[in-house]
Amino acid sequence: MLKRKKRKIETPGDIKALISQIVTQTARRAFARALAFEEGVIPDLGACDETLPRLLYLHIPFCEELCPYCSFHRIRFDETLARRYFAALRDEIRLYKDRGYRFSGIYAGGGTPTILIDELAELLALARSEFDIQSISVETNPNHLTARHVDVLRRAGVNRLSVGVQTFNDDLLKVIARYDKYGSGAEIAARLAETLGSFDTLNADMIFNFPGQTPEMLEADLATLLKIGIDQMTFYPLMVSTLTQQLMKETLGEIDFGREKSLFKLILRRLEKDYDASSAWCFSRKKKADAMIDEYVVDYEEYAGLGSGAIGFINGVCYANTFELERYITEVSQGNLPLVAARKFGLPDRIRYDFLMKFFSTRLNVDDLEKKYDGRFLKTLWKEMIAFTLAGSFRYFSPEYRLTETGRYLWVIMMREFFVAVNNFRDYCRKQAGLS
Repeated sequence: MLKRKKRKIETPGDIKALISQIVTQTARRAFARALAFEEGVIPDLGACDETLPRLLYLHIPFCEELCPYCSFHRIRFDETLARRYFAALRDEIRLYKDRGYRFSGIYAGGGTPTILIDELAELLALARSEFDIQSISVETNPNHLTARHVDVLRRAGVNRLSVGVQTFNDDLLKVIARYDKYGSGAEIAARLAETLGSFDTLNADMIFNFPGQTPEMLEADLATLLKIGIDQMTFYPLMVSTLTQQLMKETLGEIDFGREKSLFKLILRRLEKDYDASSAWCFSRKKKADAMIDEYVVDYEEYAGLGSGAIGFINGVCYANTFELERYITEVSQGNLPLVAARKFGLPDRIRYDFLMKFFSTRLNVDDLEKKYDGRFLKTLWKEMIAFTLAGSFRYFSPEYRLTETGRYLWVIMMREFFVAVNNFRDYCRKQAGLS
């Protein structure tokens, strides 16, 4: 008599790991397709008379040094070129004003926006004079947390300052080439503590899952931030472009995505008492849960990208400015928007984009989206809603669906893959422009 072979029973951990793999692979393919920009197809953004709240994203690509893990459009600082660039940015602001666009918020990213603090102040002053700006968020680095910089930023109307910390561990800071530039972890922590209270929100940008970063290192980073009492902290999973992954492997080691989930759970456990989720990976003190966050794509359905290499999303068109600085300056000086590539999102793409971004904020109101898309939201995404419901991603608390802990990690995966796809596009454009 033949014996029946026993079937292996998968554990809940095996099933969750499989779900994570499926989500990763599916998201990777989907975002690669969605961000397949058409070069040379330049959209006509045209004039605008709508009052829809929009964000003005200002990209300043200059850095004193270039970090090996960074995939953003950035170049080494040259003061003469940088001052010409800031002048062009002011001209580009006027181009949008002349076309009738209105903006209620500003996000200055980079690069290092505070690299020429006087130029940044002049840029923000112009934007505030041209538009009814209600909030301003600016990125900076620890070495710019000086009394003068803080004073200038406060007078410029900055509400939120986001500091690129990444880690407080000295050994890791040395490996990622930040120790000599920005000081030891203790020095950075002291600067943060001194700056706390100067703005409505002081955010620390952190990274987890660096090669060689242990749970104990991450625990120590969390303990430092909790001791400071920081208003907000954003813990990004390490997410680098395909090109940068190779550089990372040569300098830091290979990225182990298999331990990403356990590190994320560690973060959740340490912060759940004193911090609320402002997004899947952003944590704000409970009294500041409605604070601005880095992911402006959550709070603004549309945003204009200004500056070389900036990406914008307006009227269903996702577009990119030229990555060549001289071309950018020339185009703007001639009264042209410096666009180099674009992709028109059809209705299903726009619905999926909203699905991704709304849930990234940890909650989604189906009624609002059904109204926005004339009853086509659930008809388009019923398969996704069923799949993520079966995976335990969210629960319904009228009138919203809210992410569970499982769902938050799945959205970390999807947003990681989304930004990797964006970074791959940036790398492609930089290569075409002869910058890498």
